[in-house]
Amino acid sequence: MNYPQELIDEVKKRSAGMRLEGINSGSGPKHPKLMIIGEAPGRNEIVNNIPFSGDAGKELNKSLAQIGLTRDDVYITSAVRSRPYAIKKVFSKRENKEVTKYPNRKPTKKEVLAHAPFLDYEIDYAQPKLIVALGNTGLERLLGLGHKISEEHGKVIENTPILRLNPQKDGYVWSKQKYTIFPEYHPAAVFYNRKLSDDIIKDWKVIKPYLEKEK
Repeated sequence: MNYPQELIDEVKKRSAGMRLEGINSGSGPKHPKLMIIGEAPGRNEIVNNIPFSGDAGKELNKSLAQIGLTRDDVYITSAVRSRPYAIKKVFSKRENKEVTKYPNRKPTKKEVLAHAPFLDYEIDYAQPKLIVALGNTGLERLLGLGHKISEEHGKVIENTPILRLNPQKDGYVWSKQKYTIFPEYHPAAVFYNRKLSDDIIKDWKVIKPYLEKEK
C-alpha cells in the first residue's frame, strides 16, 4: 500500500510530539478474503516494511494456513502504523554503564486516534466483508472501549458497523457499512502463555465457514 502523500502529512501532523517511529504501510489486495487488523508495528516491521514479520508473523501464517489462506489472500494492517516506543535507562553489565533503550510498547488511545485516517483509508481501499481483530487494540479501534479479546475471542460479531474518524477528526462515529468481525488473540500472545495455543487453533476454525459463504 502506497499512502497518498497528503495522508502521510496529515497523520504526521496529528502525531507530532508522540513517541512514534517510522511508518510501516499495510499490505494486501482489494476485496481480500480477510482483513487483519493488529496493534502496531514493531522494530522489525519498521526496518523491513513487512507487516507482521518475525516470530509473530510466523504464528499468523500458521493460523492462515489452518483455514486455507496465505498472505496473498489477506490485507494486513494495524490500528497504528508507526512503532510506539518507550525510553528506558538500564545498566548494561556488558558495557559497565547506564544505557538508553527504546523498546516497543502498546500505543495510547491518542496515538490510535492520530492514526485513524490510515485505517479508514485502508478499509475504504480494501472493502473487506470479514475482519479479524488481533488483540485488544485492534478490537477497540473497531468496536469501542470495553471490548476484550480475553472475553470475546472465538466469537463472531456479525453485521456490525465499525468506528471511523468523525468529520471533526477528533473522535469516532459509526460507519454506515457493516462487517463481520472475528476477535482473535494476537499471534504474539502464545509466546507469553503457551496454554493459549489450543484456543488460538480453535478460534481460527470459526472463521472458515464464513470464508466458504463468500466464495
